[in-house]
Amino acid sequence: MSFSERLREIRTGFERPFWVANISEIFERLSYYGAFASLALYLQEKLNFSAEQTGTLTGIFGGMVWFLAIFGGAVADRLGFRRALSIAYLILAAAYFLIGSIGASWLAPVRNAVPLELFVGCILILPALGIALVKPCVVGTTARASKPNVRSIGYSIYYTMVNIGGAAGPLFASWAHPHLGVENVYRVSALFVFAMFFVVLFFFREPRKAGDAPPPSIATVARNFCVVVGNYRLVLPVLLIALLLRIGLWIRPGLNVPWWIWAGLLVLVLAGISRFVWFLVLFTGYWIVFWQQYISLPVYIHGYITPHANVEKILVTDGLTVICLTLAVNYLTRKIPAFQAVILGTLITSVSWIILVFRPTIWGAILSLFVLALGEIVQQPRYYEYIALLAPPGQQGTYMGFAFLPIGIGSLIGGWFGGTLLHHFGEVTHQPERMWWVVAGVGVSTTALLWIYDRAFRTVSAPPAH
Repeated sequence: MSFSERLREIRTGFERPFWVANISEIFERLSYYGAFASLALYLQEKLNFSAEQTGTLTGIFGGMVWFLAIFGGAVADRLGFRRALSIAYLILAAAYFLIGSIGASWLAPVRNAVPLELFVGCILILPALGIALVKPCVVGTTARASKPNVRSIGYSIYYTMVNIGGAAGPLFASWAHPHLGVENVYRVSALFVFAMFFVVLFFFREPRKAGDAPPPSIATVARNFCVVVGNYRLVLPVLLIALLLRIGLWIRPGLNVPWWIWAGLLVLVLAGISRFVWFLVLFTGYWIVFWQQYISLPVYIHGYITPHANVEKILVTDGLTVICLTLAVNYLTRKIPAFQAVILGTLITSVSWIILVFRPTIWGAILSLFVLALGEIVQQPRYYEYIALLAPPGQQGTYMGFAFLPIGIGSLIGGWFGGTLLHHFGEVTHQPERMWWVVAGVGVSTTALLWIYDRAFRTVSAPPAH
């Protein structure tokens, strides 16, 4: 097939909803990563949270999206993509506006009525409600509004749009933060997604195909969750107790929960989970390390390298590297088995932070993020390939939905973890660069555990014969 014929296929192979949904995804990602890039500095320097509180709250913002995404697909299918996308962009517009208005006088009565950390934590969860609807709508539209001969290209276009938005977000924030003020990063983000509400309303039409499977109910998704978890009668109550304890610590900061209670809850959870969830738990270590670029690095740069650094512009490094080098790196690593590529990518991302130990400079941070992105490129596509091989026949969709869990758990744990490291090494021992040894250590330990897991369960490295 000639290039002109292929170009004609692409031009005629996608219906209008495909382009509307994917263009809106650029602005959704731009708003999200712009907000994320400025969040740690906003919380610490503008709202005067401690390093530990800043880490925890930043982790909540980045983590809750991936938990709710499990159920977002079922909700979107029930509502229809057009209605779900419209609602999602309205939620996001309100959520980002509220984040930018946390210190506003009109919110003072509510702000003063509850502990500030709890108040801010609840507001930071709100964007997740919208994003959890956007993602399945855009991916679902890509499947429904593209012809079979160009569908794989459609997913490549979707992935490209996500990365363009991911790179443009910190770049936008790097301009808006010094020129408009950090609060207005969130208000402008609200305007972007509010504009997408009207784009969807006026230009998006529901993509439907003959023979579409009926949408799963929320109850079905919940049952699938229980099946995947393992012994859910043990695991779910323990997780609920842990959540209630965490909320109690927010409401009463002086409350002391002994370490052995947390350890006991962890042991109970690990005893009840399935082999698949064991893998997800192990892989959480990768995301604890990865998310430090948004959780710890901004505060570290401003506090211990230079307070005048344009942190948001530095954070563009990851997105730009992914855009420019994904095809080349994937070509070079195509012969590496899927799980071994996951292990290699985890190791590369982990050791990237050691650069900051020896070069605690702006260029050291940029180089660290460049190497981190290389690890991301190596492991991320192969991670989903491995999940597809691991899933029992007929359960690939369910397993793929749960593949997002390590991203969310890694952000939640990584928030607390990064804040604790910043406090200990920066404010107590006054050796801030040593925190990156610990971060890298977590990643290398994760690599070792994944290698052990691979040796124990190597039989899943190839699809079963039929």
